[in-house]
Amino acid sequence: MEQQRQVIRRSYPPGVPCWVDTQQPDVEAAMAFYGGLLGWEFEDAAPPGATGRYVVAKLDGQEAGAIAGPGTGVPAWHTYVAVDDADAAARHLLAIGATLKSAPADAGSGGVQAVLADPQGAEFRIWQAGERPGAQAVNLPGGWNFSDLHTTDVEAAAAFYAKAFHWQFDDLGFGTMIRCPGYGDHLEATVDPNIRVRQSGDAVPRGFEDAVAWLAHAEAGEKPRWHVTFTVADRDQAAMDAERLGAHILGQDDTEWARTVLIRDPGGAVFTASQYTPPSG
Repeated sequence: MEQQRQVIRRSYPPGVPCWVDTQQPDVEAAMAFYGGLLGWEFEDAAPPGATGRYVVAKLDGQEAGAIAGPGTGVPAWHTYVAVDDADAAARHLLAIGATLKSAPADAGSGGVQAVLADPQGAEFRIWQAGERPGAQAVNLPGGWNFSDLHTTDVEAAAAFYAKAFHWQFDDLGFGTMIRCPGYGDHLEATVDPNIRVRQSGDAVPRGFEDAVAWLAHAEAGEKPRWHVTFTVADRDQAAMDAERLGAHILGQDDTEWARTVLIRDPGGAVFTASQYTPPSG
């Protein structure tokens, strides 16, 4: 009898963004919206004794992100960065200028999380994986694509995150790519053995196999924040679906690599939906 091929779960080395979730005032309404827009199904995952809900979104059975609530603050999407030891990482981050908003705490058997803000005020989270290593449905329609740091001081932010997670920053003209050295090696050895072959074209930036995020100047009046982008098959269809499901369209953009739409969901959280359109077509 032919043996079934073992499925390798995606894992995240320290310093690599690994998970996204959003806190919403109405979890059921958010589930209806994102289920309709991105094709997600949901599974309750709040640890025993939790006062609120935490539902993990799945795409074709693979974990894509999560919705928490009911929340009382401004709804937003949050980005988590993988660490080996949440307590040690939090101490290091505080020593280099971060602000602690929520101390490291168990998130059931999934792992340990903490909430911090960088010196410019952008909130981010750290994740010490237990049973949940991070998002599995990535870079495919309905899945998480990238998180971008929007900051009011690019040089100061780069200096902080270089110390925080050993990130490197490449100004490519059209944007600043954030790399975590060694991540491409990890992907090649685990879930993506052909990554360097696939990215060997002239149009692909050097070092893109290590890319983990992007850095950009915040727009006028925009507070520093981490912004989340999801992949969609068709930007225009996603925009129409989002409006039909109760969202507000804040803008659209076409670049050499993507067609995007900026969306505010019915609860108030802002994110981008992106259709991949590489130069080769």
